[in-house]
Amino acid sequence: MITQGLHLVTDIFDREKLEQASLRSGFCEGILEAGEHNERVVVLSADVSDSVHASAFKEKFPERYIEVGIAEQNLATIASGLANYGKIPCIATYAVFSPGRNWEQIRTTIALANVPVKIMGMHTGVSVGPDGATHQALEDITLMRVLPNMTIFVPCDREEARKAVLTAITNDKPTYIRFTRHDTPVFTTLKTPFEAGKAEYIWRSAEPRVAIMGAGPLLYEALQAARILEERGIGTSVLNLP
Repeated sequence: MITQGLHLVTDIFDREKLEQASLRSGFCEGILEAGEHNERVVVLSADVSDSVHASAFKEKFPERYIEVGIAEQNLATIASGLANYGKIPCIATYAVFSPGRNWEQIRTTIALANVPVKIMGMHTGVSVGPDGATHQALEDITLMRVLPNMTIFVPCDREEARKAVLTAITNDKPTYIRFTRHDTPVFTTLKTPFEAGKAEYIWRSAEPRVAIMGAGPLLYEALQAARILEERGIGTSVLNLP
């Protein structure tokens, strides 16, 4: 059954009633909120501000938006320099290019230097099917997990993405957040707990025999699987590991 106290949406298993939104929109909401409360927040992108939903920040805070063009290595290095001078830089582009193309710059100038640059990897996984394999970032979590000092978030929906961005802005650490492109069910709420490094049971049977651990939009599918298993008499627990 759904764990009590998590304040998930009502009618969580009714897809027709659930709001559908992209994780990118959660980034947009979070970075705007962060920018309003902290003038040190700066956003940098690589000629894809519209695609990654950074254009709203660009319009509201034009003096705190930097367009580096199609030069992802520069994107990371410039952000590192800004962080060393007290800014909180947030770099946003497709994950195949950042961290894919500029991984060495992230490793050397951000992770090893331990500066609080926030790396937003967009269009991850196979959520951009029509764009083909060249734009499907499947390796990004692996690339970032091996870096020292790096914190990683994989939010499950728009609301959790917004919280992840706000948490990253205040954690004073190099941070990577993984965003998918397509619209997915929004099943957490403003009151749903979110704490870095902490797992939450979102489904827990009285006598669980199966444990499903998930992150990202597939967490909703894990909930669906848990309900089916429960109907078949197989107790299940589902853990959210954002």
